[in-house]
Amino acid sequence: MKLLLTGAFKYNEEQLNTIRSIGYEITFVQDERVPLDIDVTNSEAVVCNNLFVYNDITKFKNLKFIQLTSAGLDRVPLDYIKKKGIKVFNAKGVYSVPMAEWVVLKILEIYKRSKQFYKNQNEHKWDKQRDLLELTDKTATIIGFGSIGSEVAKRLKAFDVNVIGVGRRKTESNLIDEYYSIEDIDEALKKSDIIILTLPLTIETRYLIDKYTIANMKDKNVLVNISRGGIIDEVALIEAIKEEKFLGVALDVFEDEPLSKDNQLWDFENVIITPHNSFVSDKVDERLFDLIIKNLRS
Repeated sequence: MKLLLTGAFKYNEEQLNTIRSIGYEITFVQDERVPLDIDVTNSEAVVCNNLFVYNDITKFKNLKFIQLTSAGLDRVPLDYIKKKGIKVFNAKGVYSVPMAEWVVLKILEIYKRSKQFYKNQNEHKWDKQRDLLELTDKTATIIGFGSIGSEVAKRLKAFDVNVIGVGRRKTESNLIDEYYSIEDIDEALKKSDIIILTLPLTIETRYLIDKYTIANMKDKNVLVNISRGGIIDEVALIEAIKEEKFLGVALDVFEDEPLSKDNQLWDFENVIITPHNSFVSDKVDERLFDLIIKNLRS
């Protein structure tokens, strides 16, 4: 089977030989973010991330299999894929642990006022902070209770946090204390000290967090987004931050990336920004390759 690999994953020679040993003829392209200058008509399988954002999938006349290196499915034409009966796999579970660790870290940085302590250290300033919070008995709502949400909940329960799950379908888990359907999201938001977004970006979820849902949130809550930037209406978020709605906001994803240097979000004292980096760890490459091989063999 003819397989197209892209630079979305950095393969070593041993890994390439493993793929060849299970019957694949490999073509490799480093940069998938440009139009390909090779004939892809006979490519039957592809491992990629953004390939079909920049290349027309209809040129892949014999495509039967797509393995994505991302957890999200928003960068592939799902209607076409379904119509053609193409198998598509995402990287479910690969990045869940580091992303969950990032969520807990950022919540604690906000609750423990880490930014202020770092600033004081740089200024050699001894200044105790008397308004620190602890996680015990706080309520955290995880919107999109999949693999990532489950790993976040697992870690928050260790801090005696009450966990609410929100999603499209009922989920049974000993990690959550309550569960709401996405249609009843406002009921969950009213109870929440912490709101964590881990849901996929779809037509239905774009701008799910807008001025109306923000208005239904408790004042001085913590908002964390590790899903996709388009889940939040950024204009509404900025306005709410200016109105001091949030205790803190932690953002790893943005609708337009990289975040422009003149974006107002950079300058708020209670906003933490990282460059779509929460998924990174020393373990993810091993997990991802194991998943790629498993699905190539299926």
